[in-house]
Amino acid sequence: MNTAVIIVAAGRGTRAGAGLPKQWRQIAGAPVAAHTVARFRAHAGTGQIVLVIHPDDHGFADQIEGVTLVHGGATRDASVMAGLEALENTAPDHVLIHDVARPLVPDAVIEAVIEALDAHPGAAPALPVTDALWRGEAGLVTGTQDRSGLYRAQTPQGFRFADILAAHRAHPGGAADDVEVARHAGLDVAVVSGDERNLKITTPGDFARAERLLLAEEKEQAMDIRVGTGFDVHAFEDGDHVVLCGVSVPHDRALKGHSDADVGMHALTDAIYGALAEGDIGQHFPPSDAQWKGAESDIFLRHAVKLAGTRGYRISNVDVTLICEEPKIGPHAQAMRAALADIMGMEVTRVSVKATTSERLGFTGRAEGIAAQAVATLIGE
Repeated sequence: MNTAVIIVAAGRGTRAGAGLPKQWRQIAGAPVAAHTVARFRAHAGTGQIVLVIHPDDHGFADQIEGVTLVHGGATRDASVMAGLEALENTAPDHVLIHDVARPLVPDAVIEAVIEALDAHPGAAPALPVTDALWRGEAGLVTGTQDRSGLYRAQTPQGFRFADILAAHRAHPGGAADDVEVARHAGLDVAVVSGDERNLKITTPGDFARAERLLLAEEKEQAMDIRVGTGFDVHAFEDGDHVVLCGVSVPHDRALKGHSDADVGMHALTDAIYGALAEGDIGQHFPPSDAQWKGAESDIFLRHAVKLAGTRGYRISNVDVTLICEEPKIGPHAQAMRAALADIMGMEVTRVSVKATTSERLGFTGRAEGIAAQAVATLIGE
């Protein structure tokens, strides 16, 4: 389906305070209208965008790329009508009609409206009213109002193009929004979930709130998140204990390895190196180098953690799974979590250690050794 967009931006926004009309004021480094247009340009399901403007605003609107400019009317519904008529020649299947003063509309809200149009002639996002409602007069409460079935309307409001064009042409004018126009024409309008972030800039204080939300979104999108995995295996040999995730566990055999053969810590270290695209333990601590003979594996893990820090990353969480029939890991898991957290300088709540068997299949099932796999999540600071 071909879905066009009409963004209504011809108003003067007098409640927003003195200065430029609100759609041309800057927030987070760009005009409100530019942020709003960008939301729809980025959505894969939308096509042509019509920006309906006041004739005096070309100096601002001409700077916005990827839109068709149309002059609006004296009222909102007149401006919407101008936008609809500008689309008549191309006749899209669907049209979304959006207030320019909602520059934070989430992609999921746009998608929900478009999807609802497969089954309904109209659809619009809204939030249920959850606050108590009063009636008042002369500054005094005169009664209450039942809030059941009440919603706070948002945009974009979507429709089948031919239906809403005909509805606007038949409407006497003065509608609060396009849902009112559609219902006057007998069209059913589905309610889809709105979003609190989809605020409408109306008063002076709304600019600062919208900017904070935009900057927070930009920071989140710019966040560099990396995930690395590690896997290691060590065979058993003669001995009386194994070292797993920094904890000495009594056992009738030991693990064979160039260092202390801590298979869990080796897998975790490789996971961190992997997230950094820095190879594995063998590249940083070659087994051919005699100085690492019998070394405690916390040396390797501390190096990986330090390397992550110097590269500008913090380790958000780690998860280690030990795969073996024996020894039993459960009684020692909490001590292992604490040991790893201490080595890595992390809260223990961000460190997971668990175990599983291989149902007596393979070398671990035959109790010939222990395998471990690990995952580490790194976040750029």
